Amino acid sequence: MNIRFLGLPLVAVAFMALAGCASPTVVTLQNGTQYLTKDTPNTRTADGFYEFEDISGRKVRVRADDVATIRKED
Repeated sequence: MNIRFLGLPLVAVAFMALAGCASPTVVTLQNGTQYLTKDTPNTRTADGFYEFEDISGRKVRVRADDVATIRKED
């Protein structure tokens, strides 16, 4: 068998496994605004902000003081 024919299915399986690891998360702010993210947000940065990407693909940066809760979606 040719290694190319074996490699392509293995790469496809690896990508599917990584896609299954995402855990949607809800970030709720003090004012009640909620963001649904594709994955758990990055931890607080050195300047005191959380950075994440919402489900529409938009990058969001929020002050850590404004965040009320971060929880996995039910």
